[in-house]
Amino acid sequence: MKTMKFILAFFILAGVAVSAQAEINIIPRPVSVVPGNGTYTLTEKTAIVSGEATQSEAAYLAGILAKAFGEKPHIKAKGKGIELKLNATLKDSLGDEGYLLKVEPKRIVIEGATRTGVFYGIQSLRQLLPPAFEFHPEKGKNAAVPVVAIADKPRFAWRGFMLDVSRHFKGVDVVKSMLDQMALMKMNVFHWHLTDDQGWRIEIKKYPKLTSVGGYRKDTQAARHSDKREGKPHSGFYTQEQIKDIIAYATARHIRIVPEIEMPGHASAAIAAYPWLGVLGTTKEVPVRFGKLPDSFNIADPRVIQFLEDVLTEVFNLFPGKVVHIGGDEVMYDAWKKSKAMQALMKKEGLTSPADLQIWFTNRISQFVDSTGHRMMGWNEILGDNVHEWQDSADTQVKQTLAKSAIIEFWKGSLDLINKAVSNGYDVVNAYHRMTYLDYNYKMIRLSKAYSFNPIPEGLDPKYDSKILGFGCQMWSEWIPTTKSMDLKVFPRLAAYAEVGWTPLPDKNYQRFLDALHNMEQRWQLDGIDYHKGEE
Repeated sequence: MKTMKFILAFFILAGVAVSAQAEINIIPRPVSVVPGNGTYTLTEKTAIVSGEATQSEAAYLAGILAKAFGEKPHIKAKGKGIELKLNATLKDSLGDEGYLLKVEPKRIVIEGATRTGVFYGIQSLRQLLPPAFEFHPEKGKNAAVPVVAIADKPRFAWRGFMLDVSRHFKGVDVVKSMLDQMALMKMNVFHWHLTDDQGWRIEIKKYPKLTSVGGYRKDTQAARHSDKREGKPHSGFYTQEQIKDIIAYATARHIRIVPEIEMPGHASAAIAAYPWLGVLGTTKEVPVRFGKLPDSFNIADPRVIQFLEDVLTEVFNLFPGKVVHIGGDEVMYDAWKKSKAMQALMKKEGLTSPADLQIWFTNRISQFVDSTGHRMMGWNEILGDNVHEWQDSADTQVKQTLAKSAIIEFWKGSLDLINKAVSNGYDVVNAYHRMTYLDYNYKMIRLSKAYSFNPIPEGLDPKYDSKILGFGCQMWSEWIPTTKSMDLKVFPRLAAYAEVGWTPLPDKNYQRFLDALHNMEQRWQLDGIDYHKGEE
């Protein structure tokens, strides 16, 4: 009620009559849109008015307008134009990421309690402009911006997109392009899946073979359930300097990066580089086939624990964010059950099942992560639940309890497991595979199905709503070798997920979303981004 009173007061002060929402084609749909009469004319002479606190956002907007006019607009401290303002009083009503956007015939004002709010107001302004505006620089051009008052804030604080670059390396430019699209649609977490069985993609100075050996495979499985190979090597990794560049690029777009370093499973590329890391002693090269593989880190060896802490230390020194993802999914326990070292460790620690051993290990990593001022995140197998049909139920009889500081990314199993996790005190990011896996085809996850996703599962006690931090949508790349094949799976579903994370549930409207999507599709076409057409 306090928020609505504030918004109504804002509209009155803006001199805009409160009426039905106009067809304002912004994705994700803003919380409140009140149309006015007339337009603001944006020209190459339009200035950006900004104080010191919003200079980086002013520079970002100037770069956007330079794409249209061929030269950057003037940024000044006072006057009229596009005014960027910090307003701390907005925090109570709109939070850290909310904003007010007021377009009048003589000026545009964007306000937020923080720089992030101002940045998101800029993204909404961009979408009020004609789709082609940014793509054809031309002296003397102008654009009409409709008079409108928008008050907006996100539904969830965690609005994530995951890109797997381990199975098929994507390079720097592709990552930056995805960050641009995330920013345009107000998504704020880039989950970067950097290591897996088929490739290690992050430079670790202390262990150079992770990339010189682990970043290269001699061939690649060509299709599911097939022995056919592509017949060519695949390689690539990000240097630490490239990672710093990408981090800076993301930070300028108010996106935080969560790196994923898989452990204890999905470790074959690292083991190929340093065979002493593994349990089996048989992993000699980076695997060329996909799927669940038998080897994992030998967590009974103190040298391996030290290796993982060394890797995480370099990761912490690179990434400014406080969350690190350690994977933890699909560990194949057969190798552990046959390993004398693993069995001896279980006996020493009083552990009765392989899942208990994994929780014991995960807690040890969590203690290290916590001690550095960071927070550990993992797929929901780290809780010890049996979520796989191929897993022996006896292997997941657990007595250990996962550290409460862990963030759980739920991807598989009964939705009741989310209720169990939040009632036990864990924060959850909902990434349920049947609703959010972008590598699935459009018959499995139609655009309308993606749009219908609700990160808060049906039946969850409302007192636990705050434990659902938000959602993630995942682009796994085993069978997605090219940028074009990736884009066709990501777009337009990424736009649907953006609205899932931002727009209040009662305000979602699929037909209205489709109407707004036409403008976004024009932008993608002009930007050279391939996108899927139709529901299937």
